[in-house]
Amino acid sequence: MAANVMEIYGKYVFNEHVMKERLPSATYKSLKATLEKGQPLDIEVANVVASVMKRWAMEMGATHYTHWFQPLTGITSEKHDGFVSPMKDGTAIMEFNGKELVKGEPDASSFPNGGLRATCEARGYTAWDPTSYAFVKDGVLCIPTAFCSYNGEALDKKTPLLRSMSALSTQACRILKLFGKEVEHVSTTVGAEQEYFLVRKEDYETRQDLILTGRTLFGAMPAKGQELEEHYFGTLRPIVSEYMEDLDNQLWELGIPAKTKHNEVAPCQHELAPIFDTTNIAVDHNLLTMEMMKKVAEKHGLVCLLAEKPFEGVNGSGKHNNWSMTANGVNLLDPGDTPMENLQFLIFLAAVIKAVDQYQDLLRAAVASPGNDHRLGANEAPPAIISMFVGDDLAAVLDAISNDAEYADPGRQRIDLGVDVLPKFKKDNTDRNRTSPFAFTGNKFEFRMPGSSMNLADANTVLNTAVAKELKGYADELERADDFEKALVALVKRTLHDHKRIIFNGNGYSDEWEVEAEKRGLFNLKTTVDAAPAMTSEKNIALFEEMGVLSRVEVMSRYEVIIEHYAKVLHIEAMTMLEMANKQLIPAATAYMSDVAGAAAAKMAVSEKLSCKAENKVLEKLSAATDAMSDAVDALDAAVESAESETDSLEKAKAYRDKVLPAMADLRTNADAAEVVCGEDYWPLPGYSKMLYYV
Repeated sequence: MAANVMEIYGKYVFNEHVMKERLPSATYKSLKATLEKGQPLDIEVANVVASVMKRWAMEMGATHYTHWFQPLTGITSEKHDGFVSPMKDGTAIMEFNGKELVKGEPDASSFPNGGLRATCEARGYTAWDPTSYAFVKDGVLCIPTAFCSYNGEALDKKTPLLRSMSALSTQACRILKLFGKEVEHVSTTVGAEQEYFLVRKEDYETRQDLILTGRTLFGAMPAKGQELEEHYFGTLRPIVSEYMEDLDNQLWELGIPAKTKHNEVAPCQHELAPIFDTTNIAVDHNLLTMEMMKKVAEKHGLVCLLAEKPFEGVNGSGKHNNWSMTANGVNLLDPGDTPMENLQFLIFLAAVIKAVDQYQDLLRAAVASPGNDHRLGANEAPPAIISMFVGDDLAAVLDAISNDAEYADPGRQRIDLGVDVLPKFKKDNTDRNRTSPFAFTGNKFEFRMPGSSMNLADANTVLNTAVAKELKGYADELERADDFEKALVALVKRTLHDHKRIIFNGNGYSDEWEVEAEKRGLFNLKTTVDAAPAMTSEKNIALFEEMGVLSRVEVMSRYEVIIEHYAKVLHIEAMTMLEMANKQLIPAATAYMSDVAGAAAAKMAVSEKLSCKAENKVLEKLSAATDAMSDAVDALDAAVESAESETDSLEKAKAYRDKVLPAMADLRTNADAAEVVCGEDYWPLPGYSKMLYYV
């Protein structure tokens, strides 16, 4: 199997190995300069690359090409163009040039844009991101690209991410130069842990809610959920094992380093984790992974659910974002073994701490969605309050630095905190806190708040930009300092003293933490409607503008998209519930009651002495639940109508949160009560027991 993996890995990727092997030496060197240093790509070089790329892609079975981009929907988009070009003599040739490689022009009018452009303005442009390798998928050469409007505004999620990576690199290089290190580029890296559910296709196809919304809007809890904790890391079902093996092979062929796979906590919930990569590549790979997860599942008679909370009452799915910074292969969040390495670690750590504290509201907004609202703060995922976990030992070091005190290591040895004798920090020397939204895990931070269906570009754009801002402030101060080391230590002390409120190593699920977080002045933004307005604050707009990541109009457009998306999602969910209740659930309950009543009447006709106690109990319970369900339908219908009457986007979103969501919850409660009583053969939806345990 190992030899096979080596043979297939990256088979369908136009990677550096292929480029070095196939491109002329001069062309390869020029392209490498573009990849590594961000130098402009000459059109003549692009023409050569395009010609070689086309020939390679055709060998891989491609007949078309597409600029593969990430609009504000959060998913990827494609428009396929054929290589074929007909000739006057009735023959055809296969053409693809540098201009077509570097730039495309898809219709931009039908994508969400938050007011960046009028509907009548159809023109948009895609621009090749040469730092992310092209690949062949389904007979199509896919070229990762950015997506912008006619006037240059970013219409996608990749463009701001690339800008944020550049901003952080620039400022981090300034810091490293002060340490005597001439570094041309600093990369941010990400490893995305993707959680997901697998259900049988035959069950999925009977559930209108899953088909239209990705989650079950109805469903009574089964007798067994996840109480026994036997699923986590448990033996894989044969059908799931076969699926995972197939998925691994598909991903490896696309050069995606799928590494770890296992059962997650909830029944039929699983996880796939890759080896970390440069952030924009990691995001591209994650989006492609999600696509392949769904595609491969169909081959095995399964459906992959990526919604954050597809089943009520069991754990939802997240996507942990393991983030770090590297320069010339050196992890800048590695504590190191020497005093100067310690200092370097401390300055970058301090920048992250300050960034997360200063822009905690913006980080929360970056992971806001209707689906993630069901997960965050539910004692199965991080709370909605942003905090940082650093471990007891490192926290003690940071407290000592902040308070200008001595530090006692675990061996109780007293260590002076002078510059020359900073303590050696241990790697990964504490247990991880699974309740922390932002946890230090030895040489990286694990941001645990993103939802499973999300494009990680948003979270990483905010994180990169915020850290870049703080590094810029540090560099400005340290470059003016007469004594670099003394100034650095003072800066670190000041940062830790001013921003220690964000560090919390305790139980994030406790009620006490909510009270304590409020005392500390930390935000507790429980819903998307609470979180999204943070994007419009002058402080946060100024951040994006200063770092050259997003303009004011680009920031506002993303806020509008989030708010509009929230209302649209809840509208679809509410209308789906109404349709299912009216057309499926109430008729099913009524039909069962009719048959039960008929059975009772038949018994009474035989003899009045025959008891109808059981039938009467069923009729009483089901009749009450059905009546309540009918009333809840009316209430939900009225709530939707009221919400839709709002003309302001934020007020409409608030109406859906405050009126529609409670009405949806009430309808579900009553429908689930009816399901428990109604005969299984009558109830039109497969129950949770059948779906979660494949029985």
